[in-house]
Amino acid sequence: MESVRMQETAARDRPRWWTELLLILVVYAAYTGGRLLVRGDESTAVDNGLAILRAEKLLHLNAEHPLNRLFTEHARLGIPADFAYASLHYLVTPAVLVWLFRRRPVRYRAARTWLMLSTLLGLAGFTLMPTCPPRLLDAGHGFIDTMAQYSAYGWWGEDASAPRGLGGMTNQFAAMPSLHVGWALWCGVMLWRHGRTPLLKVLGVAYPLITTFVVMGTANHYFLDAVAGAAVMTVGALLTRPFMVLAGRVRGRFAPVAGRTKSVVVGGVVSAGCETSAGERFPGQRTRTNASASDSTDAGDDTPAAAR
Repeated sequence: MESVRMQETAARDRPRWWTELLLILVVYAAYTGGRLLVRGDESTAVDNGLAILRAEKLLHLNAEHPLNRLFTEHARLGIPADFAYASLHYLVTPAVLVWLFRRRPVRYRAARTWLMLSTLLGLAGFTLMPTCPPRLLDAGHGFIDTMAQYSAYGWWGEDASAPRGLGGMTNQFAAMPSLHVGWALWCGVMLWRHGRTPLLKVLGVAYPLITTFVVMGTANHYFLDAVAGAAVMTVGALLTRPFMVLAGRVRGRFAPVAGRTKSVVVGGVVSAGCETSAGERFPGQRTRTNASASDSTDAGDDTPAAAR
């Protein structure tokens, strides 16, 4: 009986695809709209970008320049990198979500919550620190916009990965943190943790690493943007369990009363929801007095009075 009840509970708690799809669409729409609303002014974004660049040079972390030169000098690297930057995060992240939903439903809810919390944290980062990406800095800083250089090969123009003519629909100063790297790291962790084949585990390691090289080589992000993207995902992971506990309490508080008082039968014992009124008996039920008398008779005269 207990196993049946556990199976029924698991079936009831399994996420439903239509509610999950609606939730993801709402969160992504809020994220996209928020990016557009929190655009910082250009001078502040440029100052923040230059500050990051100076910090990287001071720490000898400036890997963007050599990668950017490699991608701009070799089209066989730059063009695939541009396609990867413009499309993979739209394809791989939803694909991993669907895979988890279908193959690992028990793990899906926590994974989805982690992704959404981290995305909202990234939006907070865009708001607090609008950052000019390397490709939009003055040419004297040594960066070339590979998206513009190879725009004839793709659907994008000179406005990052946005389709031609839709540059106004994107926030080009939403560079810190890099959610390209953050989402890729999430995908990598999911593939490594829940994949059952060596290929999936290899992809779990390779995808975030390749994405990090791509975002820097195309001059869309600094190295510290990538580090911040990983940091945002770490904080989101730490917040996932407390958030889910809180959400569970809220759901429990607003759950229908009928659902909480429904009778549960375990081992033949009837619990709340099936109470009898005073004097009412089930068929064959002995009264308390008769039962006590019978127990006393069965106990015998040698039984102490306190036990009768």
